[in-house]
Amino acid sequence: MPLNRRSFLGTAVSGAALAASGGLFSSFRSASVAGKKRSVDLKISCQEGVAPGNTLTEKLDFMESLDIVGLEIWGGGLEKRVNEIQQALQNRNMKVSAICAGFEGWLIADDPAIQKKCMDSLKVIIAAAGELGSTGVIFVPAFNNQKSLPDKQARELLIGQMKELGDYALQNKTRILLEPLNREECYFCRQVADGAAIVRDVKSDGAAVMGDFWHMTWEETNDRAAFLSAGNYLHHVHIASRKRRKMPGEDGEADNYINGFRGLKEINYQDYVSFECGSVGDSKITLPAAVKLMNEQWKMA
Repeated sequence: MPLNRRSFLGTAVSGAALAASGGLFSSFRSASVAGKKRSVDLKISCQEGVAPGNTLTEKLDFMESLDIVGLEIWGGGLEKRVNEIQQALQNRNMKVSAICAGFEGWLIADDPAIQKKCMDSLKVIIAAAGELGSTGVIFVPAFNNQKSLPDKQARELLIGQMKELGDYALQNKTRILLEPLNREECYFCRQVADGAAIVRDVKSDGAAVMGDFWHMTWEETNDRAAFLSAGNYLHHVHIASRKRRKMPGEDGEADNYINGFRGLKEINYQDYVSFECGSVGDSKITLPAAVKLMNEQWKMA
């Protein structure tokens, strides 16, 4: 998930893994894995830059025609767009899902000044996300090309940073969402279970982890197990085709998400699955086809 990006397989999971993923959430938690189950509907979201259209209104009209119910927005300058987005969503069956990055610097930098810049800019985005009722703000601690602290030091620092940011997000009725990436982009946190373990140690109801089918393609042996490992800590999911990171369906049979969708159903996932991808073909054709594919595979899961 580079800061300028895109403009913005079932196996059993041990009881220990499930236990590790459970139960610190209160006002913003999903239904407990072991608790009372709720129906799990597929809530599709789309990044603003993925939807076709020249204006936000045109994009929302197209998304709404496909029963897409979530809008994911870039975080840079979000505080200046709150009114615009609120007005555009009036009288629509659509809400803001996640806010995608847009912050400055990186959290686990070896330079304290860069760390502070990142914390400060994230708080501005978090406050705006709260005003919009967003599910959370997506962040990556550092990318491979960003000079950072050694892993053990970085993890200890990150836990403290996420505690502060998570509590701040909770005050603003939103979350921060730690995104694991594939090793080509980031070595620090590459699997969903890695992210969930960090969130567990943060101990803030405002801190959560997300999954991304693109990154999971390269780093996970089993999509379902990855989502089960996160349990109640999982609060957002990205989706793209599994070979070229294009629209789901554009990579043919490779674009199979059934196993992962089954895992989401098993943890009673209540949040969004959001398009974060490019498109080889015309998105006015490929996006409806991708929505159809997702709904079909969700029913099969």
